[in-house]
Amino acid sequence: MASAEKIVDELKKQKITHAVGVPDNGSARIYELLRTEPEIEVITVTREGEAFAVASGLYVGGKKPVIIIQNTGFLESGDAIRGTVINMRVPVVVFIGYRGYHNRDANGQWVDSVASFLEPTLKAWDLPYEMLETDSDIPRISSAFEKAEATSLPAAVLLIGHAT
Repeated sequence: MASAEKIVDELKKQKITHAVGVPDNGSARIYELLRTEPEIEVITVTREGEAFAVASGLYVGGKKPVIIIQNTGFLESGDAIRGTVINMRVPVVVFIGYRGYHNRDANGQWVDSVASFLEPTLKAWDLPYEMLETDSDIPRISSAFEKAEATSLPAAVLLIGHAT
């Protein structure tokens, strides 16, 4: 599993000003570390769709936010994604906890249906994404930021497992 410290270090290299989202078990350590960083403000919201609106407002105001949510919340956020970050062309990176990724039954079928919807949804919405499971994947974070900047659209980093 990826180190939360290395993820936060990479976010600092990207000059993130704000982390917006809803903490979950997989991202809890990341949020814990972000709260100790004086140059990064953590904003928690009540629903994931709000994170996209808040991040868009921050971007318009000259800030550089990142969104950190779980895949269930990402799926709940469809209209907020379409109506804000896509229509407004906000180049935000969204860290999405990939709940259920490792949970398959004996036939290889997803045990938690949310895992089966994440990647097809990202592909249907034409949102690029990177997979982040171990520390060797940390460079994929900068790749996601590069894609977001190049397209002026969101890009995702899928967090597999719990950041430690």
